[in-house]
Amino acid sequence: MKVLVTGSAGRVGSFVARQLLASGHQVRGFDLRAADLEDAAFEEVVGAFDDREAASRACEGVDAVLHLGAFMSWLAGDRDKLFRANVEGTRIVLEAAAVAKVGRFVFASSGEVYPENKPQFQPITEDHPTKPLSPYGVTKLIGEELVKFQGRASPMETVILRFSHTQNAGELLDPDSFFSGPRFFLRPKITQQEGFGNQTAADLLRAADPGQAALVLARNENGRPLRMHITDTRDMSSGVVIALTHPKAAGGVFNLGATDPVDFADVLPVMADKTGLPLVTVDLPGAGVWYHTSNQRMRETLGFEPEWPIMRMLDEAVEAWKRRQV
Repeated sequence: MKVLVTGSAGRVGSFVARQLLASGHQVRGFDLRAADLEDAAFEEVVGAFDDREAASRACEGVDAVLHLGAFMSWLAGDRDKLFRANVEGTRIVLEAAAVAKVGRFVFASSGEVYPENKPQFQPITEDHPTKPLSPYGVTKLIGEELVKFQGRASPMETVILRFSHTQNAGELLDPDSFFSGPRFFLRPKITQQEGFGNQTAADLLRAADPGQAALVLARNENGRPLRMHITDTRDMSSGVVIALTHPKAAGGVFNLGATDPVDFADVLPVMADKTGLPLVTVDLPGAGVWYHTSNQRMRETLGFEPEWPIMRMLDEAVEAWKRRQV
């Protein structure tokens, strides 16, 4: 099979491309930057998703499209770029795929199409109302509607995967990681909150600084620790590949992610114990993130089984952290 992977230079896309190549498929990448992949069965188109000519070249002659690429930002100044890449880009890639008579189109949506911070019920299933609370979530929900429309308007099979938050295990204990740095480390979190303009939160965090690098257990204003899904990239890649080929995936919408959410109150003390870093606890304004998203439909319908729960990821993260200390 010849498969187009958009976002082929990104975290999930590069993993998926390698997994497909290892399985004997031909892969074409499509991204704004070249992927670091050297394989005789790999080729790529470098360009933007909303570039119609580039999208046409990317889709020509492929059997399936895995549209994994997106622009992710929560900054107001990035709104135009966000909608251009995630909405207009998705529309143009979809139309190019339909013209090329692609057999299946798999779309990476997001759990942010739900109101994850204010769910009406938990665990959040695919039947939960889609009421995104972020512009990024809005762009993904519009993308879903575009995918569903194309599935009705053409013979192309479509699959929608609502992605969990995704991390490489080695990033979990990296203070310089875009996501894990401010999620688990005190000083990167201070910098993040200042960048968001949340000065009250930044001041509370700074007051807890022990004068050295430290981990932070962030809780909400009522003292409830955070809870969210963090899924290993390898599990996400496996789920995408299943959606590419499984006959029961066609026309479906599936939550793709870890089976169990990560309770920060359980994980942070283990991180502190394994690294020797001090752990501070800070209660921050607001309700805080606390949700559980169900992957039951994907497990029961498609046979997806995650293999990298958070504690297994953490073992690998600790080894990466130790190497950085040398």
